[in-house]
This record gives sequence, structure tokens and C-alpha cells, in this order.
Amino acid sequence: MPHLTDAQLDKASLRAVALARRAALDPAARAEAAEAAAANAMQWLGEVAGEIVSVFSPIGGEIATDPLVRRLREAGACVCLPIVLETGKPLLFRLWEPGEELTPSAGPGRFSIPAPPESAPAVSPDVLVVPLAGFDARGNRLGYGAGFYDRTLCLLRRAKRVEALGYAFAVQQLAAVPAEPHDERLDAIATDAGIVRPAED
Repeated sequence: MPHLTDAQLDKASLRAVALARRAALDPAARAEAAEAAAANAMQWLGEVAGEIVSVFSPIGGEIATDPLVRRLREAGACVCLPIVLETGKPLLFRLWEPGEELTPSAGPGRFSIPAPPESAPAVSPDVLVVPLAGFDARGNRLGYGAGFYDRTLCLLRRAKRVEALGYAFAVQQLAAVPAEPHDERLDAIATDAGIVRPAED
């Protein structure tokens, strides 16, 4: 069987490639990468004082967000976390202060995602820091197949200006991710290697 390049693979195969690269990183490399990605993300975001920034609780080997949360709070941003309401629906966001206890909530598929309690205020974020399985230089995101962020970004972008920053290890970059009509592009991707700014078609 001939070797296929990234550009010739379907989404499921691309996801497997990117996640295998991510899984191969050792703990020391992960920790160093998370600090570097956080610094790069803050440089791209610029002034965030008073803004509401959605981050994510890492699951399944995703890049750690603690270093980014620390920098966001030091810069005066409010932090919120996404809540999965149900399949096929946009995400809900609740404010969260680092150190506050999180409770397990339903996630995509078999995953349980740590989330703020129902008593935490629901908010509309100005910036979404978006998890991903893979990405390309055009700002196309390869998620986990449930479409939560695509639906959420579509809804938020109709209401106001929202920035979507992908957040991942540099090894998760692919040559090309197939784009479908419902896919929402990222404004940029922050990695340990720097910022990927989407190229124009």
C-alpha cells in the first residue's frame, strides 16, 4: 500500500495521526511546551484586562492550560470554562476562579469534563481558547467530531466580535485539514513553537 501524505487522509485518519504525535510527547516536554504556548498565546492576545476568556480543562492528553490561566488572571482577564449541555447544542460558559473546585460534567463521547458548579454565573466569552486534535496553517481545526465549538462559534460570531484561538502542541499541525461548510475557522493557533496565523486561500 502506498504511503499517503497528510493531505490525502480523511478526518478520522488525520485525527489518529495528530493524536499519536501528541501522545508520544514525554511529561517534561509537555510541561515545557505548555509554558511556551501560554507565553505565545498572551503575546497574541495582547491586552485582556476586563475580557472574559474561555479556556478548557485538558482531557485525553491535551496541552495543559494552567500556565495560560495563571497569565490571564495576572493580566486582569476573567476566566470561564465550557459546559456541554447536550449533544447537538452549543456550549454554555460559566465563570471560574482558579482554585475553585470543579465538578464532573458530561463531555463528548465517554469523556467527563471538569466544570464550574451550576451556581457559577453564565457568561458570554470575548475570547475562546479552543482545544483541538489537529490543525493546519489555514486555521482549519480538527476537533473530536462532536461539533460543539463549531456550533458555539457560529452562534457567538453572529452576536458580537469573538476571537477564537486554537491551543495545542506544535506536533499536532498537519499539512491540510479538510474544511466543510459548517466548520468555523480559528483566528490563530498558539503552540509551543509560536503562533500560526491562518494563511489566505
